[in-house]
Amino acid sequence: MTMPITTVLAVLGLAVLDMLSPALIAVTLYLLLARPRRMGLLLIVYLVTVAVSYFLLGVVLMLGLGALVPAIDPTVGAWIQGTIGVGLFIASWFIPTKPREGRSPEHPRSFTVRSMVILGLDTWLFEFYTAVPYFGAIAIMTSAGLPAASWLILLGAYVIVMVLPGIVLFIAWALLRSRMTERFERWQRKIETSTGSALSWIIGIAGVLIFLDALPSDLAVVFG
Repeated sequence: MTMPITTVLAVLGLAVLDMLSPALIAVTLYLLLARPRRMGLLLIVYLVTVAVSYFLLGVVLMLGLGALVPAIDPTVGAWIQGTIGVGLFIASWFIPTKPREGRSPEHPRSFTVRSMVILGLDTWLFEFYTAVPYFGAIAIMTSAGLPAASWLILLGAYVIVMVLPGIVLFIAWALLRSRMTERFERWQRKIETSTGSALSWIIGIAGVLIFLDALPSDLAVVFG
């Protein structure tokens, strides 16, 4: 079972961009600062819910697009993908950078396993408007014509990378505790005031990666 290295690098590069998800990081910081009972379990439930939701959506999209893509000429598909990449890069320059009120998942009123599952699904739905890297990765895996065994592994790696910030923040909190409180509060305020700027960067870089993946393999080596 082999996968083109350019496809793997492009998908994982987009996964690294998705690590900057403002909603997931903000919710993780909120939980760590609130310090509810069984916080470790609650955070794990939340992160697993987000990861599983994106994984299952990816499976559905891959199966659906996998049936459609063979009917599209590869050259036409590459032009479509390249055009989308350029369009995303251009669009990133026009995204408002000022924060908007009410553009983040609601904080839970109670800290239970059920509320964490709901919060994970809420994050999943909320993140649709910033899920450009995710959908770009799905498109790249589909256009590469990967067998199911390959794209399942790559999709699984993508969602694991995507939730890594939550895991890293929890480990930092577990090791340093009170010494991280002030820093976490500062990061939380920064996320609330710079979400638009982060989204602009995420979409712009995702557009570049999608465009580069659409180039012929000989050109992709030169630019990559």
